[in-house]
Amino acid sequence: MFSRLSALTGRRALFAAFGLGVLAALALPPLYLVPVLLLAVPGLLALLNGAGTTRRAALVGFAWGLGHHVAGLYWISHALLTDPWRWGWLVPVAVPGLALPMAAYVALVAAVAWQARPGWPRWLALAAAWTLAEWLRGLLFTGFPWNAIGTVWAFHALPLQGAAFVGVYGLSLLTLLLAGVPALGWRFRVGGAMVLLVLGGLGWLRLAAPEPPPQPVEVLLVQGNVQQEAKWREDQRWPIFRRYLDLTRDGAARAAAAAPGRPLVAIWPETASPFLLPADAAARDYAARTLPPGGLLLAGSVRAEFTPEGRVSQVFNSLSAVAADGRLLAVYDKAHLVPFGEYMPLGGWLPVRVVQGGLDFSAGPGPVSLAPGGLPAFSPLICYEVIFPAAVVDPASRPTWIVNITNDAWFGFSAGPYQHLASARLRAVEEGLPLARAAQTGVSALFDARGRELIRLGLGEAGSVSAPIPAQLPVTIFAKFGNIPSLICAMLMLLVVAFRRKSSERM
Repeated sequence: MFSRLSALTGRRALFAAFGLGVLAALALPPLYLVPVLLLAVPGLLALLNGAGTTRRAALVGFAWGLGHHVAGLYWISHALLTDPWRWGWLVPVAVPGLALPMAAYVALVAAVAWQARPGWPRWLALAAAWTLAEWLRGLLFTGFPWNAIGTVWAFHALPLQGAAFVGVYGLSLLTLLLAGVPALGWRFRVGGAMVLLVLGGLGWLRLAAPEPPPQPVEVLLVQGNVQQEAKWREDQRWPIFRRYLDLTRDGAARAAAAAPGRPLVAIWPETASPFLLPADAAARDYAARTLPPGGLLLAGSVRAEFTPEGRVSQVFNSLSAVAADGRLLAVYDKAHLVPFGEYMPLGGWLPVRVVQGGLDFSAGPGPVSLAPGGLPAFSPLICYEVIFPAAVVDPASRPTWIVNITNDAWFGFSAGPYQHLASARLRAVEEGLPLARAAQTGVSALFDARGRELIRLGLGEAGSVSAPIPAQLPVTIFAKFGNIPSLICAMLMLLVVAFRRKSSERM
């Protein structure tokens, strides 16, 4: 089969590359059909072997990347269908429009890999260049590291344990190396199987280590399951708010019965409150009444700043900490905003405005550690801030856990919420910190510092669940050094390939 792929030329090679990219997307959440990579990655190598020029190799990589990202990011269209009369016409444009720049990174990877000689040098070059390209994708143009190939292991905590050492980009490097071995000889295949067994054994040992006792605080995740179409309707403001009040009150009562005397912190999703909690004392008072004495609420809410004339001058996507007596203890403003979703790029020069309302959201200062009301210090992350490796905690003030609030109702019943959840799980393992995630329509979950799921509210459910906050682990290697070891390893591999090519040319 690989020989036939190598012989393909012209449009047939591009169509085959597109299909292999689509096939590789099946390994992503929520399907996690990881074995398909054993066909999709060697298939890409075979097509590169048949490419006669760097330009042709780049086109093959572009077609592979386009298929992969169209299939992996199809759910983007759901956000536009929340208001189909205004934005439905963009559905055929949005997914390809996002997939095209993503495919350009794969084109660059393919062009670099083609420069290496066929066989193991090209295999190494592909894996190394892919890793560096994923890292760049997470940085350039505000960054979009969604669906790094290392997330294919997020179906269980065991294969994720390597992230504590090398992060998701290190997992991507290992994934590409392992997936490419069918294109090589039997010795590479045996070696790949042995590496996989060793990694599995190391993961099992890490999970088998004794777990420290949990922190003395109960966390209550509240999921309202409010559909995006109804979220900002004026006639739905009070019913939505009352739903969160009722779910919090019921959940707090259950938590008090299960763990009497333990302090409670309730977490609402991103922009869960239809009222501006930082400025609305009455709304805070209503919310505070659902809490037990000494309890605390961490709620997503829009925050506004006003001019002396009373006009809104700035708006922020915020998390508010509300005490049981209604006092506002702390506020975190989202720092990494979503282009088109929270602000319009290029200073408003584009002919369409997708952001709701007349103002773009303003950005906050960046990662912080908060400890309102004596709560164990946590790092607040709003929505897709959690997808950025090595950028989720304040390095100068390490917290003891992570709070991620999000509104995945934009994505509907699609792969999007599960892909977002996988990124959150990876951040917990990378940093060695437990992570509590509250999502508007799901999936809400609590992960311990090794990425094990402790409680969960599924997609499309309304309810509340509670558990004690797990203990943090000692600082992981990844938390100390970030992406540097993985990037150095990838660059060293490219140097080995370049040295091999020069040596072959001299001979």
